[in-house]
Amino acid sequence: MKKLLLLVTLFTLSLNAQFLMPDQAFKPYAKVNENSQIEAGVTIAKDIYLYAGKFHVELVDANNIKIIDTKKPSTTKHHGEDVYLTSPKFILTLQASDNAAKVENIKLKISYQGCSDQGLCYEPYTKEFELQIDTTKLQASQQKSSQQKSETDAIADTIKNSNLLVIIATFFIFGLLLSLTPCVFPMIPIISGVIIAQGKGITTKKAFALSLTYVLAMAVAYTIAGVLAGLFGANLQATLQSPWAVYTFAAVFVALALSMFGYYELKLPDALVSKVSQNSSKSGFIGVAIMGFLSALIVGPCVAAPLAGALVYIGQTGDALLGAVALFSMSIGMGVLLIVVGVSAGKFMPKPGGWMTMVNAFFGALMLAVAIWMLDKVVPQSVTITLYAILGMGFALYLHPLDAQSHILKRTIGSVLFIYALALFISVLAGKPNLTKPLGFLQSTQKVTAAKEELSFQKVTSLKQLDAILEQNKGKKIMLDFAANWCVACKELEEVTFADKRVIDALQDYVLIRADITANDADAKALSQKFHVFGPPAIIFFDPSLDVIKSKTIVGFIDPDTFLQHIN
Repeated sequence: MKKLLLLVTLFTLSLNAQFLMPDQAFKPYAKVNENSQIEAGVTIAKDIYLYAGKFHVELVDANNIKIIDTKKPSTTKHHGEDVYLTSPKFILTLQASDNAAKVENIKLKISYQGCSDQGLCYEPYTKEFELQIDTTKLQASQQKSSQQKSETDAIADTIKNSNLLVIIATFFIFGLLLSLTPCVFPMIPIISGVIIAQGKGITTKKAFALSLTYVLAMAVAYTIAGVLAGLFGANLQATLQSPWAVYTFAAVFVALALSMFGYYELKLPDALVSKVSQNSSKSGFIGVAIMGFLSALIVGPCVAAPLAGALVYIGQTGDALLGAVALFSMSIGMGVLLIVVGVSAGKFMPKPGGWMTMVNAFFGALMLAVAIWMLDKVVPQSVTITLYAILGMGFALYLHPLDAQSHILKRTIGSVLFIYALALFISVLAGKPNLTKPLGFLQSTQKVTAAKEELSFQKVTSLKQLDAILEQNKGKKIMLDFAANWCVACKELEEVTFADKRVIDALQDYVLIRADITANDADAKALSQKFHVFGPPAIIFFDPSLDVIKSKTIVGFIDPDTFLQHIN
């Protein structure tokens, strides 16, 4: 009688178009996907919500099949209750017993209860589905999934399951490998210039001490930024890529360059130095430490698999101490090359004289090049290439390429540099600025057209935009690329890997999406947090059901050959 009265009431109310009938408000479903998992849920109508506590999925009469893992959707607080405001989908991972038949027939029961925002609550409902499970396919899928693990997760497990010495050694080696990536290269002229700026009389011992100070400060910065990112999901490095920070730091390098050109001596006021230390030489170490700390955060904001693995471990366990040890060890490994460069700069310092002036001018020009490289993150490419061209022509003229009394090596370098810089300037005037092929626009139209084949990404800056594109392309192969204008490795990925003809051909069947997180605003952070991305570059692949294929996730730069092996 109770059900009859409810149905009569609902029918009467529906005549006034106020409420939906139960079968209109709730449409439960269950199916077996290609991974031999069960996808079960309820499609709900507009203005309908489900109580999370009343939603249950269970197997009925399935003696040889059991559920070993359930992936649940996130809930939302609504009138003080945990509810599903959108259609929830559960992913059930199954396991078959040894005596299971090749095909097992099972029943899946879904229980749920929900309400309408217009003021009506429906009674609880139950729906059963009969499904067939291919146990042979299920066992094969389980074996495959047990072997599949993203590189990031594998590195996180290294921290979780290894002793302290193994962790330190492993991440130190990771750091040595990362020191050969573009993330560290911009720091080489910085540390060289810092050592050269110390002036005459610097010993190898002091050069080593200054270099070590720079690297230790850099390591501390990476460690602090990494721990914060792991604990709170806040990317301190990304925050410092805002235009004001980039302009400020670029200005610092311009000031350093002018100092090396001899326009003035850049140092703290004597009164301040005396307060810092009675020994004025210590003030140099403080300046080097500050430069190392800021360089780590502003000059080299790259994320690679080892860094992401440490951040995943910190985020999952909350063990900031062990994660910090791993990050610090990795940073020291990254700094070994910088220490070698710094010591070399001090060891091979020429004696005071004409050569010293030339060395200062050279490193001053390098400092200006670093400043321009930083500006590339916030200004158009045509501006930075114009600045490179002016810098190149200016330094070329400084070498006196037309002076017959000048050394033949200086004249040769000056002439070649001037021609290259002039070509850069011409490429800007032609509207085709290109740093590596400045005269490439002179090719025939046919060749240019052929060379212009490139990947086409749909750009998104928010979860709403991404969800819309994902839903439109459900059932297709999808690749999501996280990138930012200030990300060095992202540009390398774009110019090397994604420009490779083989990669372009291999990705023709994919829907390509680019999550632009340059702004590092609330929308960008939401995108990153949704997919546990601690920083770009990161590449994520979706299966036809729009689930992330975790084992296929790529963090950091990947070369074309490795990328092709990965997607094949």
